[in-house]
Amino acid sequence: MIALGCDHGGYELMQEVIAYLDKNGFEYKNLGCNNTEATDYPIYAKKVARAIQSGECDKGIIICGTGIGISITANRFKGIRAALCGDCFSAEATRQHNDANVLAMGGRVTGPGLAVKIVDTFLHTEFSHGERHINRVRQMDED
Repeated sequence: MIALGCDHGGYELMQEVIAYLDKNGFEYKNLGCNNTEATDYPIYAKKVARAIQSGECDKGIIICGTGIGISITANRFKGIRAALCGDCFSAEATRQHNDANVLAMGGRVTGPGLAVKIVDTFLHTEFSHGERHINRVRQMDED
C-alpha cells in the first residue's frame, strides 16, 4: 500500500500520480490534501510518515511546490527515508542504494510526464540488498 500526501502546491501533480496508480492497479491511501486551497505541507508529510511507521503502508509519495519542505519533514521520522527526485536515475539509485521508502517531488518543478516516469521507476525498482548498502541504511536508521 502506498501512502499519498501533498499540499496545495503538489495537488495537481498528485492527480497525475493518482491517475497513473489507478491505471496500473496500485493500492494507495490518499491522505490529502484534497484541493488547491493553501495548506501546510508538514501536515501531509507527517501523515504519510506515520502511515509507513505504523505498517499501514510500505511506501509513500509526497509532493509540495518544490518537494524540499515536504521531504525534510518526512525525514524527521525514524525509519523514513524520503528522497527528493527530479529524474529517473535518482529514483532508481535511491531505491537500489538507500532503500528509500518515500518519493518526494516538486509540483512546481517537475512536469506530469516526467513525474509519472519517476513514480514508475521508484515503484518498480527493488533495493539491491548489497552488503555495503544494507550497512549504510542501518547506519542511517541508528540514533
